[in-house]
Amino acid sequence: MESELYRLFYPRGIAIVGASKNPSKIGHIVLKNILDGGYKGRVYPVNPTAESVLGLPCYPSVSSINGEVDVVIVSVPADKTIEVAEDAGRAGAQFLVVLSSGFKEVGNKELEERLVQVARKNGMRVLGPNIFGYVYTPAKLNASFGPPNLLPGNIAFITQSGALGIALMGYSIVEEIGVSSVVSVGNKADIDDADLLSFFLNDPNTQAVIMYIEGISDGRKFLDIASEFSARKPIITIKAGRTEFGAKAAASHTGSLSSGPILWEGVLRQVGALQVKDVQTAFDYARIFERNIKLPGPNVLVITNGGGAGVQATDTLAERGIRLNEPPKDYVDYLRTFLPPFASTRNPVDITGGASDEYYYLALRKALEHEEIHSILVLYCQTMTTNPMKTAEAIIKAVQETDIKKPVVAGFVGGPESKEAISYLYRAGIPAYPTPERAAEALSAIYLYSKRRSVVEARLAYLKTLYGKSQRLVETRIIGEK
Repeated sequence: MESELYRLFYPRGIAIVGASKNPSKIGHIVLKNILDGGYKGRVYPVNPTAESVLGLPCYPSVSSINGEVDVVIVSVPADKTIEVAEDAGRAGAQFLVVLSSGFKEVGNKELEERLVQVARKNGMRVLGPNIFGYVYTPAKLNASFGPPNLLPGNIAFITQSGALGIALMGYSIVEEIGVSSVVSVGNKADIDDADLLSFFLNDPNTQAVIMYIEGISDGRKFLDIASEFSARKPIITIKAGRTEFGAKAAASHTGSLSSGPILWEGVLRQVGALQVKDVQTAFDYARIFERNIKLPGPNVLVITNGGGAGVQATDTLAERGIRLNEPPKDYVDYLRTFLPPFASTRNPVDITGGASDEYYYLALRKALEHEEIHSILVLYCQTMTTNPMKTAEAIIKAVQETDIKKPVVAGFVGGPESKEAISYLYRAGIPAYPTPERAAEALSAIYLYSKRRSVVEARLAYLKTLYGKSQRLVETRIIGEK
């Protein structure tokens, strides 16, 4: 069945109300991003005082357009938005994407409510207001005033902060994280996080979602949809207002009511979400889940050429509940056939500081083939006698030759050559990081998600059996009773 938001992400035609000839105006930037992004649908600039913008003829209103318009981008002052909504409704539009500010976030709640009422009366949904727009790379659609050159990928990003969202779009380019979608939700007057999760749940182009949340207006709805989502795909949450001071700041930013930090931590745990405290960790997790990695068994093996890096990784894993077991005896016997006698064959396996790329290849390939080893963390410390790119090539060779779908995560510590090797590994499908701690924490995210997903699946199955209803209805009833 087609999602309620399908035409938001796959519009046949888009009108930009407030399209401008002035390159510094938001209406101009959004129109240019849509055109430059390669969107294949019809694009209609709306500006009653201009004949054309960026080579396209302008229309005085949405209702004057002789063509199908599913989405209307609104970039006019707040007091003009009701008029635009009425006109868009007459044109048969399905969605209003309201970039304009000046609503609930500044105390003008009545205008925001009126906007939603007019939209609903005309059969439209509202995204926003107070947003920078949205992006959906499978449709080559960048209907935002954010960066124009996002990398296509499998991570969707939902953000309640406009400035932070735009900055993170740029950060995703720097970090080479591909995105399926970026959606700015702003005041969430109508379309909210749960509505978007419902779309991304069945979106084949999205493997995981990162959410920056300041507040939720309908807690039961969020619990319901988020639980269903986590049972199939990871949710990574950057929850603003983790402290009482942060909650007050969130309320002044988008007019959101952010519940207490203890309550929020419990809610996010209940729905199976992975909560992180900073943007870097969120993107580190995304780098893992973008590859749709198979959930692993319990035994993690660490291979390193530096004892200190191995210790740091071991501590990080232990702090997240992952204990390293000793390697299988036959694997140890195999290592001793080529490693020097002073190498450590415990876990972490220290193949020594002078280890060649061939040592990495041999140790990793056998680990991938061994049934009792379920995931591998490969650490490399740059030395004068080793080459980061050759080591990266050896890792890729082992993974590609075995074609065994176990999680393999790399941590490369060093200079510019190591940074280049990290990018090379990532482009080859192997998540890689510049420190052992970040690599270990990213690997631990797979295990944490696996554990939380199992709990959510069991709870939903139990409730469905208990009440004999759909998961969604049962979940709402139970939360309501609590």
